[in-house]
Amino acid sequence: MALTIASIQEAVAAVVPERDAIVMGETRLDYAGLTDRTRRLANFLVANDITVHTERADLANWEVGQDRVGLLMHNCPTYLEAMIGAFKARAIPFNVNYRYVGEELLYLFNDARPTALVYQARFAEILAPVLAAVPSLRMLIQVADDSATPLLPGAVDYEATLATSSGAPVPTEPSPDDIYCTYTGGTTGMPKGVLWRQEDSIWENLNGRSLTGDALANVDAFAERAATQKHRRNLAAPPFMHGAGCQTALAALLAGNTVLIQDQVARLDVGDLLRTVERQRADMLLIIGDAYGRPLLKEIHDGGHDLSSLRLLYNTGAILSPANKAALLSALPRVKLLDAFGSSESGPQGFRLSDKDGEVAGARFRTSPATVVLGEDLRTALAPDHDGLGWVAKRGAVPYGYLGDEKKTRETFPEIDGVRHLVGGDRVRLLANGEIEFHGRESFTINSGGEKIFAEEVEDAIKHHPDVADVTVTSRPSPRWGQEVVALVQLTPGATPDALALATEAHRHIARYKLPKAWLFVDTVQRGPSGKTDNRWAQSLAKDAE
Repeated sequence: MALTIASIQEAVAAVVPERDAIVMGETRLDYAGLTDRTRRLANFLVANDITVHTERADLANWEVGQDRVGLLMHNCPTYLEAMIGAFKARAIPFNVNYRYVGEELLYLFNDARPTALVYQARFAEILAPVLAAVPSLRMLIQVADDSATPLLPGAVDYEATLATSSGAPVPTEPSPDDIYCTYTGGTTGMPKGVLWRQEDSIWENLNGRSLTGDALANVDAFAERAATQKHRRNLAAPPFMHGAGCQTALAALLAGNTVLIQDQVARLDVGDLLRTVERQRADMLLIIGDAYGRPLLKEIHDGGHDLSSLRLLYNTGAILSPANKAALLSALPRVKLLDAFGSSESGPQGFRLSDKDGEVAGARFRTSPATVVLGEDLRTALAPDHDGLGWVAKRGAVPYGYLGDEKKTRETFPEIDGVRHLVGGDRVRLLANGEIEFHGRESFTINSGGEKIFAEEVEDAIKHHPDVADVTVTSRPSPRWGQEVVALVQLTPGATPDALALATEAHRHIARYKLPKAWLFVDTVQRGPSGKTDNRWAQSLAKDAE
């Protein structure tokens, strides 16, 4: 049987059918139920010709021959059901950021060209004005929620659809070459769909390896692992619309573990998060940097929660400062903390495991043999303990490319000495002991609370206000968010500084989380001869902005 997400899910469910797969509040879905519901959705999609149309062998690396299915939901069991159901239909599910406003959604949809969209009813209002401008979209599946929003015109109800669809095995046979797609707005600028070969994604992103690091080569190996290894209960706190949260949850399902979902999913509520750990006896909690770590630490000290079940804190997506890391490990003496770095394009590239008796300082990571550090020519591998910084890269199992973007695909995934590489934007040093010392991202993306914010996108939104003559967006360190967005604004002559008015206008074009946390009004935005912002100047001023 082909090694795919669909085939692994079916094989795992066959050996642990009554085990909880997903738990959220009073909702409990076992593995047999997950199989049934995902088959029903897949059969509905296939019956409506939402499936594969061109096999992978006939396509360029930036092309796809499968229909795309957008997922616009807060964390909930339906998110994971819809994702697996789409895979079973040989369609491509992809993440839609629920914080996006109309202009951002329109850009994303016209880039992804979805055939179908599965969305929670609470997002119908923001979707309604956009849909007519998305010609590819012909199927709307609305998931009822506590908003009680009626169906959009032409939409079908998710539960009614499953009730009338067949739970029989799906007539399609997924291929290891089918696509796993994650949309990211990181160093690529505006959101782009990262196209992974599904089998490679299983091995690189979805815990498809044994404890010794060997790839699990067939579905029987996954089924045996689920049946024989210790059953774990994992709580991925971040949104499933981001790679880290979604991949952690999906990896748990492919291992026969239980995915736990907190009650409060629209925002970070650390009290609710730790009550879920306590009530559901979670083994593992996924967090994103200091934006989660600082309030979590305060709640641990103040909340009186029983966290004795917790064994692992998994941190990815943003740096967890050494002070907060040490404090968390001190407060949770039975817990180990695993730091990881990577991206949607690379998958996890480096890890560091700490406990209360081990080293917690520094951004140093152990890496896999597939990780290399390249020199300035982006062709030559640097030796350990080299001078200066290099570019972290990965060879071998890397994505095909970016959906619809030949130029960026060729730039980011070059062939070096006959082997495809991912060359990302992270600057590092390869130390004498083989560890990577992480120094940060070269292209100017702001990582605020685990959210990647593209500076030029924020600048463009602010420039919609008529009083803005010029603007540059930078960042500064934040004890809460890791980094926070700061806008330096040059006004038109005679205009009066009004940060609230600028923020209100910018929010018409970008999501609220991308808005500046601080504003500074300057006489002139300082730029170099090429017209690029003088980032040193901007960041030196940003620390004094209010």
